[in-house]
Amino acid sequence: MQNKLKLLELELDAILTTSKDNIVITDGEGVVLKVSPNCLDIYGVDYQDMIGKTVFDLEKENILSPSITIKVLKEKKDCQIMQQTKGHRTVLATGMPVFDEDGSIIRVISFSYDLTEIEELKDNFDELQRRMGQYESKIEELQEKGNKGEIVLKSKAILQIWDLIQRISKSEATVVFLGESGVGKNVFARALHNGSDRSKESFIEVNCSAIPDSLFESEMFGFEAGSFTGAHKKGKVGMIELADRGTLFLDEIGELPLSVQAKLLKVLQEKMVTRVGGLKPRKIDFRLIASTNQNLEEMVERGEFRRDLYYRLNVIPIDIPPLRERKEDIAILIQHYVKKFNDKYGTSKQLLPLVIEHLIAYNWPGNVRELENMIERIILTSDQDAIKPSHLPLMVQQSFEDSTQDVFDASLDGEEYMSFKEALENVEKRWLKRAYRQYKTTYEMAEYLGVSQSTVVRKLQKYQLIQKCIKIPK
Repeated sequence: MQNKLKLLELELDAILTTSKDNIVITDGEGVVLKVSPNCLDIYGVDYQDMIGKTVFDLEKENILSPSITIKVLKEKKDCQIMQQTKGHRTVLATGMPVFDEDGSIIRVISFSYDLTEIEELKDNFDELQRRMGQYESKIEELQEKGNKGEIVLKSKAILQIWDLIQRISKSEATVVFLGESGVGKNVFARALHNGSDRSKESFIEVNCSAIPDSLFESEMFGFEAGSFTGAHKKGKVGMIELADRGTLFLDEIGELPLSVQAKLLKVLQEKMVTRVGGLKPRKIDFRLIASTNQNLEEMVERGEFRRDLYYRLNVIPIDIPPLRERKEDIAILIQHYVKKFNDKYGTSKQLLPLVIEHLIAYNWPGNVRELENMIERIILTSDQDAIKPSHLPLMVQQSFEDSTQDVFDASLDGEEYMSFKEALENVEKRWLKRAYRQYKTTYEMAEYLGVSQSTVVRKLQKYQLIQKCIKIPK
């Protein structure tokens, strides 16, 4: 019996000595029984100075502040908190109670993970954002270059995101792209990979919302031959292994099951992966990029997403705005996709200017993905090379009619003291100004306004709106 106890004591000491996390074990009164030797690095005190003291005294001395053990003793359940240590470290502490047969706490085991480096990376990122204004000249250069593959560089928001991607692509920092479905998070993720030193290696994209929970673990980590009923005889390499030396992109990571979250966190910490049914861990090297359309912070508070994994991911968050908030990108995206699908299907179709106005007025709840799908649909289904508003879905036509009505209503503000003729002329002038700001010739203006070219010329002359940019034929 004594030999077994001695062996257990040796095993426990080995775990405490080799663990990367700091481990503290107390009794049911909060007296420290065992501590990992690495507590000096995290808490700034030698582990021998903590043994025998109570967590209440250590909290008063600001060594454990606040104490996770005290929280566990009070709440009698697993707890997790953030700590600021005496050694100026940021620590994520997790505590778990151990009960006896009578339901009394006899031990509290806590694990502390040092997040200081991650916090420093976040601080550096925040500083990077504050200095964003210093890169206006570089952004202007990028704007001149136009498109970067599927990424349209037009709006200031997208230019800033692109500039940031160029500066962080060479690092190994974890990046999480935030934004609504369809904004192009996967396109930006691939651009980040292409700009990195891993660009010649694999880019493995995993749609976390598309894999059933029952298959998720085997798909992510792979499995050994015969590890479960129906398993392939030769086993299977998991997604994480496929990303070795490359990039693993977890799209919609908020859909990850909690059980897989815990195992993914272990892989990120140890850079080792063990297949389902296997015993031998495999060394793995990959950069993690994630994306989500959910609020991970709120999910953490609801207990739907692990806090420790959240801090691992949230090193550099990049928020991609929806298409409705960057209307200036819509016209150039339309041009991009019209060319793409004309080339793909061997057609030569073009959108009339009024069609583009309809598309710009639309709210795009499905964002860039919806725009791409709609352009492909009207290219394929329209029976004429000149695509008219009638070729557009009814919801887009209705959206334009509603916005036009708003413009008309706004044009009447402050004109209640005008005569009907004056108010009508005022509206005409506004529409003419709007047209000649967008088009170079009176023919294009006439097509946009739905009148003859001669009428446009006459109205321009009437209101003295003829500009050098307007080419009026003799």
